[in-house]
Amino acid sequence: MKIMVCASIGYGGINKIRELYSKLSKAGFEVLNHIDEKQMDYSNVKDFREQKELAKKIVEHDLSYLEKADAVIAISDDIPSFGTGIEMYVAKKSGKKVILFSPNELPTPWPVNFSDFVATNESELFDFLHSAEA
Repeated sequence: MKIMVCASIGYGGINKIRELYSKLSKAGFEVLNHIDEKQMDYSNVKDFREQKELAKKIVEHDLSYLEKADAVIAISDDIPSFGTGIEMYVAKKSGKKVILFSPNELPTPWPVNFSDFVATNESELFDFLHSAEA
């Protein structure tokens, strides 16, 4: 199963994505690392309003990885993300598995509605992924 991880990049979540990619790889899962494989770390960009071409390049890049994925893990923490929400929606509409990884309380129904499974800790997340591969 090819897995893509989504979370807020612009608001500091890039290290959480990298950490989860590392753990998934060590557990034997095939990861589609959309950040490091083509050096798409844009966490240093603080304002995209005048960056239309860069924004288009990033979105097209991320959607191309999403297309290759069998499953998407959306990290939901204290930082909401427009991109993660849209990636969840596109994945769900494309018939991909959408797993919400939400270790903290979640005061919105939207990400839960577009998820096939909600994991509240890493153990639940990895158990679900192993069962989905079987």
